Amino acid sequence: MFGPDAIQFTRDFGEGLVARMQGYAAVAQSAFSAAREHQEELVQDQGDYGPALCVLGLIDAALGRKDDAISEGQRAIDLLPLERDAVNGLHVRQFLAVIYAWTGEKELACQQLGSTLDIPGSASYGELRLHPYWDPLRGDSCFERIVERLAPKSP
Repeated sequence: MFGPDAIQFTRDFGEGLVARMQGYAAVAQSAFSAAREHQEELVQDQGDYGPALCVLGLIDAALGRKDDAISEGQRAIDLLPLERDAVNGLHVRQFLAVIYAWTGEKELACQQLGSTLDIPGSASYGELRLHPYWDPLRGDSCFERIVERLAPKSP
């Protein structure tokens, strides 16, 4: 789901994600703030580039900038339709689900994620079970139904 593609993350973003997973809120905030500075420059240079805007949306979601994050994620989808780029368009759609999850919009996150499941290359069972992007949705019934739908079936 999140392999090498047009959606690129800085080291600061990765450090923020790890700090967030470990419960170091101040460290995460600092790292995501640094990542935002860099990402904002990219977006200003390439305002109509969906992948860069998508990453800015994720960063803003991590920083608690809900309205900005959702707006950026939705705009990224508009800029990168599946018809133009099936791989990166799918990733942008899945990251919008992450943005929704990180901003507390669990139902919208499940709807967005669910809308991508039948597209080749979408999220796998293992990714949804293990990746920290989805931590805010763990235990939520709509998310657990999606995970169960993707669970390996016994022979």
